[in-house]
Amino acid sequence: MAKKMFSQEEIRCLQANPYVENVGKKSITYTQEFREFFVSEYQKGKLPTQILRTAGFDTSVLGRERIHSLSKRFRKMEQRPEGLADTRKGNSGRTSTKVLTQEEEIQRLKSKIKYLEQENEFLKKIRFLDRRAQQKQNRKKNSKSSVE
Repeated sequence: MAKKMFSQEEIRCLQANPYVENVGKKSITYTQEFREFFVSEYQKGKLPTQILRTAGFDTSVLGRERIHSLSKRFRKMEQRPEGLADTRKGNSGRTSTKVLTQEEEIQRLKSKIKYLEQENEFLKKIRFLDRRAQQKQNRKKNSKSSVE
């Protein structure tokens, strides 16, 4: 998070922007619409400060570091399977205590299966590479002993 804390006046100014979902003393939550707008404009070649000014933000209030980090974060979010969606609500790190509907439970279990399948594929690749390295080592040992 940025070290710069917003004043009450800056918070009110930021909250007035339609692209802002929530503002705290240290952070801003942008709308889905803004994240999509930002990425599309960035891909067109615009600089982050230009995009923010076009969207009605005062870049001096945001600061250079916050602008740089939001640009980096949005571009990274774009690469995720979830896209630019805000996934923080679903990833608090705590186990869910609410009762899930059947559809939610099925979706959760499908995600878990997909994760475990990916993990198994990764482990297979590791084992394969490890066996290959051991075979190369054995060949080198055998070729050295046959030369002697």
